[in-house]
Amino acid sequence: MAKPTLLVLAAGMGSRYGSLKQLDGVGPHGETLMDYSIYDAIRAGFGKVVFVIRKSFAHDFTALFSASRFHDQIAVSHVFQELEMLPEPFLPPPQRSKPWGTNHAILVTRDAIAEPFAVINADDFYGRASFRVMADYLAQLGTTRGEYAMVGFALGKTLSEEGAVSRGVCTVDSSGYLSSVTERTHIARNGGTIYYQDENGNSVALADSTIVSMNLWGFTPDYFEHSARLFVEFLRKHISDPKAEFFIPLVVNRLVAERIARVRVLQSDAEWFGVTYPGDRPRVVEKIRSLIARGEYPEKLW
Repeated sequence: MAKPTLLVLAAGMGSRYGSLKQLDGVGPHGETLMDYSIYDAIRAGFGKVVFVIRKSFAHDFTALFSASRFHDQIAVSHVFQELEMLPEPFLPPPQRSKPWGTNHAILVTRDAIAEPFAVINADDFYGRASFRVMADYLAQLGTTRGEYAMVGFALGKTLSEEGAVSRGVCTVDSSGYLSSVTERTHIARNGGTIYYQDENGNSVALADSTIVSMNLWGFTPDYFEHSARLFVEFLRKHISDPKAEFFIPLVVNRLVAERIARVRVLQSDAEWFGVTYPGDRPRVVEKIRSLIARGEYPEKLW
C-alpha cells in the first residue's frame, strides 16, 4: 500500500507578514515551520512531499527544499501555481495579480499525486499528533472515494495577540462528520470573549471551544476530479472578479451538501501556532525552543 503524500501550500507571499515567511527560520539552526511539519510527517509515515510554489521564488525555494535537505528520508516534488494555469478557454484577466486560491493550488498538483494525501499551510505548526492521526486515517483508505478528513482545532487556541485573524468555522454532526465550514473574518478576543465580524459589520460571539479548520485536510485522488469540475463553474461566475478565490471550503461544502463526499473531523491534542503578523514570530521561536527542551524535537532537525 502506497504511503500518503503531504501537499504543502507554499505559493502565498504572506502580505500581512511582509516577506516570504515560508523561508523564515524559527528554529535554532534556521529551521522553518515547514521543516517541523515535514519532520513530523516523516515520523507519521508519509512517503512524499509536494510543494506548491511560484516561479518568482522557485530558485531560492528549490535550492533550499530538496530531498537532500531531508537526507532522502522522503521524496520531494515542486509544482508551480500561476495565474495562467486555467482550463480552456479561460484566460486570466489583466487586472488580476494573485493566484486563484487554495483549492486551485491543490488542483495544479493533479499530475503529481496518485495516492491519498494531506494538505497543509506552509506557515503553520500543527504538531506531531496531528500528522499521526491524519496519516493513520489516510493509510486505511486505499482506493476509497469520497472519504475525506480534516483535523479540527479549538478556536481559542488559534488566535494571534497581534491582530484579527480569519478562520474556517466548522459545524460538526453527532457522528463526527463535517456539516459545513464557513470562513469568518476579523476574529479577535475582546474583553475575554471571541468575536467575528459578520457581513453587516456586526460583532458575533464565538465560544473558545468552537472547532475551526486550519487547512489540515485529507483527501483521496478523486478530489481532483471534483475540483476540476467545480473550478470551471467558479471561473464562469468569477473570472472577471480580481479578488475572487477558489478556496478549499468552497469545494468541500459543495461535495458534503451534495453527498458526494463526507469529511471526518479528526481530533488532535497537539498545539497549533503560526506566524500571521511579524509580532507573532518571537512567540513562535519561544514555543519551538520549549518543545525542544521537552524532548519533542532534536535541537537540529536535519
